[in-house]
Amino acid sequence: MSFNHVYGVDMGTGTVKIYDRNKDSITKEVNMIAVRNGDTVIAVGNDAYAMYEKTPENIEIISPMSNGRINDVLMMEAVLHTMLGRTGGYAGYRPVLYFSVPVDMTEIERRAYSTIARKGRFRRSQVYLVEKPIADALALGIPLHHTRGSMIINIGAQSTEVSFIADERVIISRMIAIGGQAFTSAIVEGIRRKNSFIVSHHTAQRLKLTLTNLEKDINEGCKVNGIDLDSGLPRNGVVTSYNVTASVTAEMQKIAAEIRRIMERIPPQIRAGVLKEGIYITGGSTHIAGMVPFLEEALDCPVILSKYYDLSTVCGLKELITHPEMQHWAYLPGKKSYS
Repeated sequence: MSFNHVYGVDMGTGTVKIYDRNKDSITKEVNMIAVRNGDTVIAVGNDAYAMYEKTPENIEIISPMSNGRINDVLMMEAVLHTMLGRTGGYAGYRPVLYFSVPVDMTEIERRAYSTIARKGRFRRSQVYLVEKPIADALALGIPLHHTRGSMIINIGAQSTEVSFIADERVIISRMIAIGGQAFTSAIVEGIRRKNSFIVSHHTAQRLKLTLTNLEKDINEGCKVNGIDLDSGLPRNGVVTSYNVTASVTAEMQKIAAEIRRIMERIPPQIRAGVLKEGIYITGGSTHIAGMVPFLEEALDCPVILSKYYDLSTVCGLKELITHPEMQHWAYLPGKKSYS
């Protein structure tokens, strides 16, 4: 293995993150691909995202992952190998790839990772899978061999994954179909109702990070460009932090309500351990200001924010790759088992 490249790959719905062990570096790009006339790839990653909402009718911008799962095998294959190519370097005779994956996958879904990986210079690659909550736990420093109940909430681009780890394994993992993209869409809709003009998702994404504060009432505004609903013509408008925060808060309240329902279903002894230890949160959408105090109040429980945010999962893969004693948490696609 020392003569081959080893990679950790987190194919998130919003972004792809790749850890290269030989360079000890992490590459991150938007998980999008631009296709002309349905079959000609013209841009991948950040280049494709730069074209989003600006393309003619014959060019389609595709996100090949949906809710953390491979939605389009061929497009995801193209994104993966383009991204691996951008890391540069010689892959070796038998490169090794560790993929972070959802917990409750079918055998067909697991084998899809081998299918997309073993192409071109990676056709002889060895593929291993690591459950995302396990990777997050390794990045967070949770002692998997000793924890009696740890809860990890990963708020991603399209969904929120709520996982409980105990007895050295993931005992419960549930997906809530609300994530950062829902926050962005809510902001677009809130501006449409309040300001009577439409902004792009690019603009709403920027407003989400600059004006949202789930803890404090701040009196700020931002001048943005949009399309007037009445005339259909471009115009400027001022969007307030109050309007943006209200849109995001409504979606966060839905997430909190679902988390409370999930917590009610776990065994009392595990729930007691979680309440004592605190809830860990990670994912790209936790960048929003005031996330921790909002969830602490909503869940009546201490909340610990990962310092890695959306890089948490790939940093967990890095921990596993660089520490041989942790590699038993990885398993082959054809057989899910670890000890």
